[in-house]
Amino acid sequence: MDWVLNAERRMICMTDSVRCTLPAVAESVPEARRLVTSLAADVSVSEEQVDSVGLAVSEAVTNAVMYAYEVRAGKIHLAASVDAGRLSVQVADDGCGFGNSPADGGLGLGLVLIEQLSESLTIAKRASGGVELKMSFALDPI
Repeated sequence: MDWVLNAERRMICMTDSVRCTLPAVAESVPEARRLVTSLAADVSVSEEQVDSVGLAVSEAVTNAVMYAYEVRAGKIHLAASVDAGRLSVQVADDGCGFGNSPADGGLGLGLVLIEQLSESLTIAKRASGGVELKMSFALDPI
């Protein structure tokens, strides 16, 4: 982690990646969104692009919170990094797997929205159980 002096002469933390594990509860949705959008904002992209990234992350984490764990407490694994003008985000869980929850009723609007907001989207079953969603965004600095 690097500390730099910004234009207002305030020390700010500059990092190019985030990796954390959050509890699979509703309160983790805004926390995940904040962590990832701060990476995009550090690259000085438009507010509209930061909002798109935030919405996609919120949808992905919300899906994990709502569908991954039926009766037990669970965790959401979040990783995001910026490299060569691209933001890559991974949201994973250790839950029941895609399509195995009784609440599943198809792909749903959240995944369609994520696909529209991101440059690429992949969803896979994890070897250890659960689902891994990867999305990437081309960042256009302003």
